[in-house]
Order: sequence, then structure tokens, then C-alpha cells
Amino acid sequence: MDKNAPIGIFDSGVGGLTVAQAVKNLLPEEDMIYFGDSAHLPYGDKSAATIQAYSIKITDILLQRGCKVILIACNSASAAAFDLIKAYVGSKAHVINVIDPVIEHLKEGVSRKKVGLIGTLQTVNSKVFETKIKNESIDVEFSALATPLLVPMIEEGFIHNSVSQEIIANYLSDPSLAHIDALILGCTHYPIIKEDIKEFYKSKVELVDSANIVARSLKQQLKALNLLSDKTNGNDQFLVSDYTPAFEKAARLFFNKEIHLEKYPLWE
Repeated sequence: MDKNAPIGIFDSGVGGLTVAQAVKNLLPEEDMIYFGDSAHLPYGDKSAATIQAYSIKITDILLQRGCKVILIACNSASAAAFDLIKAYVGSKAHVINVIDPVIEHLKEGVSRKKVGLIGTLQTVNSKVFETKIKNESIDVEFSALATPLLVPMIEEGFIHNSVSQEIIANYLSDPSLAHIDALILGCTHYPIIKEDIKEFYKSKVELVDSANIVARSLKQQLKALNLLSDKTNGNDQFLVSDYTPAFEKAARLFFNKEIHLEKYPLWE
């Protein structure tokens, strides 16, 4: 693998931009190709088979563009398609999901606590976090709550206002999340409303934000594989399966620069 090849990152929409931004902040010398599957969002209410089909098609596009890493910046796709993508990619690229680094974080930092998770229907129903926590013998009391309204709310721009705050409060007041010490933001969209969640808890609950955790894990893995770029400044490309002004606006805000979106439909 060429160490100066790009890092490929994909998600159903703007949520994965939280991961892409964290990666870019930590690894500014890396080239990055981001694919937002805006034609098919959200992934969280899709079947596993459908998510797998979308994920393999996007992975193929990123491989065609020579990516050294396929970073699945979506919890739903990480839960439904990681093993399939890893088998499909083989030795062509290094595949990373956004769940395993969070599990490693739990092992290191929040043992013997009550930990909650909010996520999409796909992520919660897959029980991927419960399974991995049990397999790793992590000493936490764990509960998960599906919060399906949050992704469309964020994609439509209903954030930091009374509407979003009421929806967030309604979810976080669920008895399954009572008396938690930490909350895993189990969808890459959710860091966008992190301040609202923090305000609800009056900063008394640790928020486990996967974006920075995943970026640090990626850097460690690239270093171990001797795949860190030796360039001085990386270039970025943004692909979308369907052009939306909201996605372009979000990308500009995340990266604080003009963004050119390349429309690349998954199927014509």
C-alpha cells in the first residue's frame, strides 16, 4: 500500500463529517475522500442487507480511487457491514469501523459505571455494543435506547432550538437512561447536537464522542502499519450520491472553506 494514498471515509449523510473533521484535524497531511450517501439516508431504519449493499458499492468506489483506508464513519453500517466489507476488501486497504475504538475506550476509561447509549434502530437492535462489551468482559452496567428522530432532525437542520431540545429531552428522560454515568453517542450525527445533550445533563454525564476516539485510533493504526503520509498538506474530495444544498452547507461549516461536491450516483 502507498502511504500517500488517500483515506476513504463514508456515511449516509452529514454525520460522518464529524469523524472526517476529527481525522483532518489530527492528520492534516493526509489526503481524504469522503462519500456521503445522501440519496439513501438515513441508514438507521434500513435492513442490514440494504445497508450492506450500499456499503459495498461505496467501498468499491473508494477502492477504485486508490484509498489505503476504508473508514466506515457510520455506526449503522459498522454494525451491519463491517465484516462483509473487510472480507470484500481483503488486503487492498485497511478497514476501520467506529464501534471498536469506542469499545477500547470503555475498557480504558469508564469501567464500573452505568453506561447508556443512544443510536439508530439498526445499531441498537443489532446489539453490537452489548455483544462486544460482554466479549471483552468490560465491567459496566449497559443500556441502549433507539433515538430514530435525531438523524432526520439533524439532517433537516433542526438543531440548537426549542424543537430539537424538546425531542432530545424526551429521549434522554427515558427510564432506561436513568442515573447513567456516561452516554455513548452511538451515531456519528450526534456530536452535532453534543452541546444540547451536555446542557440537558448539566455536564454531569460523560459524553463518549466517537469522532475524536476514532481519529486517534486511526492515527495509531496507520503508524503501526507504517502508512502515515509523508506529505506536508493533504487534499480533500467530497462525493455525494445526490446533491443537496444542506450537505454542501454542512461540509463548508465543518471544514471552514468552500467545498466542491462531486455527484456520484450509486446506481444510474
